[in-house]
Amino acid sequence: MRIKRTHKNLRRLQELSRLMRVVVSGLCILTGQVILQDMAQSNPLPFTTTAASIGQQKPPSGLPETITIPSIGVSATVAFAGLKADGTMDIKKNPDETAWYQFGTRPGDEGSAVIAGHSGWTGLHGSVFNNIYKLRKGDKISVLDRKGNMKTFVVTDSKQYNPTANASSIFQSSDGKSHLNLITCDGVWVNATDSDSSRLVVFSVLE
Repeated sequence: MRIKRTHKNLRRLQELSRLMRVVVSGLCILTGQVILQDMAQSNPLPFTTTAASIGQQKPPSGLPETITIPSIGVSATVAFAGLKADGTMDIKKNPDETAWYQFGTRPGDEGSAVIAGHSGWTGLHGSVFNNIYKLRKGDKISVLDRKGNMKTFVVTDSKQYNPTANASSIFQSSDGKSHLNLITCDGVWVNATDSDSSRLVVFSVLE
C-alpha cells in the first residue's frame, strides 16, 4: 500500500530524520548553549514508517510544562528549544529552567524525548540539573503537560559521553516504548574548549 504524503507529513519526516542524525557535542553552562553536531556525513540513520503504524498512532501527548524529580528536589518549568542555523540548541540562559527539544518526541509519546538543563554555579546559586548525577535506577521523573496529564518515568541508567562521541541513542529508540532522557554538563571545566569535559545523560522509561 502506498502512503500519500502531504507537504506537512514530509516536513515532519524531514525534522525527525534530522533529529536522528545528531550527536551531542556540548552544553556550555556559562553561555547557556547546547551544541548539536550533525552526523549525517559519517553515520546516517534511516527513518521509516508503515501504513499500519500510522493507523495505530495514539493522539500526541500535550506539550511539556513542568518537570519534577522528587529524589533530588527538582521542580522546574520546561521551555521549548530548537536548533539555530549554526547547530546551537536555543536553550535559555536561566539556570532554573529546563529545555525540551521541540522538534523531537513529546514526553509520553513513543520514542525518546530529550530535556536539557544547566549544571554548575553562578555565585551561590546552583543550576537546575546540578544533582542529576545522584539519580539511581528506580528513581522517578514526572512531567506535567499542558493538557493536565502527568507522565511519570523511571530511571533506568545514566552514562557519560565525550562531547564529540556518537550520542544518537539519546535521540532515538526503536523498542516501542516512551523514553525521557535528561542531559547536562559533567566533568571538569576545560579552558581550551570553554566547556566541560563530558556530558551526563540520565535515561528513563515511562512507568
